[in-house]
Amino acid sequence: MRCENLDVWKRSCRLSVEIYKYFANFKDYGFKDQITRSSLSIPSNIAEGMEKDYIKEKKRFIEISKGSIAELKTQIYIGIEIGYIAKDIGLDWIKRLNEILKMLIGLLKYHNKTSKSWNLKSET
Repeated sequence: MRCENLDVWKRSCRLSVEIYKYFANFKDYGFKDQITRSSLSIPSNIAEGMEKDYIKEKKRFIEISKGSIAELKTQIYIGIEIGYIAKDIGLDWIKRLNEILKMLIGLLKYHNKTSKSWNLKSET
């Protein structure tokens, strides 16, 4: 399964692009760097995981993407509170991250199911 075929990868890429554009001319370079890196980490880890040969490795990179979602949500909430992110935009990003998270959980379930059926077939 290639990352380019996954809606979760496409959605997380689009969100990362939006975040990069939103902060393009931002002067607080520390915050800008941190939030853009965590947004970029989500699709990057999905892509890296999908290229791995072993299901265990694929699942590990999906888990890393989930962690990056938590990190990004935290930064968005803080950004809203300190006035760096417009509340309506930040809450939309959070909503989309929650959808991406659900998709990643579904992808993990798919890989769990696939690995169990593969193990059953290999033992018979």
